[in-house]
Amino acid sequence: MRSNYPTDLSDKEWEMIRHFFNKRPHRGGRPYTHSKREIVNAIFYVLRSGCAWRLLPHDFPCWNTVYNHFRDWESRGIWEKINAKLTKTCRVASGKQKKATGAIVDSQTVRTTEKGVLNEDMMEPKELKEEKDISSLIPKDFYYRLRLALGTSVTKRD
Repeated sequence: MRSNYPTDLSDKEWEMIRHFFNKRPHRGGRPYTHSKREIVNAIFYVLRSGCAWRLLPHDFPCWNTVYNHFRDWESRGIWEKINAKLTKTCRVASGKQKKATGAIVDSQTVRTTEKGVLNEDMMEPKELKEEKDISSLIPKDFYYRLRLALGTSVTKRD
């Protein structure tokens, strides 16, 4: 049994997102050694602390196991689905509609479209870095949104 970290999910928080992690992508293979909840707790630890994957404390599952699950869930869009659910839950809890009804357009976008100018620089896709760090794959306020959706108190340090 390991010690609890401030980033660990409560039972109520885990119940809210658990169903996103229950699906197995492939048939066969070895049964899981670690619970999905422990792996998610380890991912939240890395997200919140900002430590490198290899510096994950030893009472969590092995860093490469956690990292491989994280990448698998990221490639399957699990984090985006959870974020969308939490956004809707937070909006409803604050008395708003589930989906946003407004949009923001900056003045640069308006000026460019008024001129009707589209040059090649605007149309070329940008190359992405090969390695993304965890903070670019999970929205920065994801952890707080989960806590807010459940009414759990947390202090925001950022």
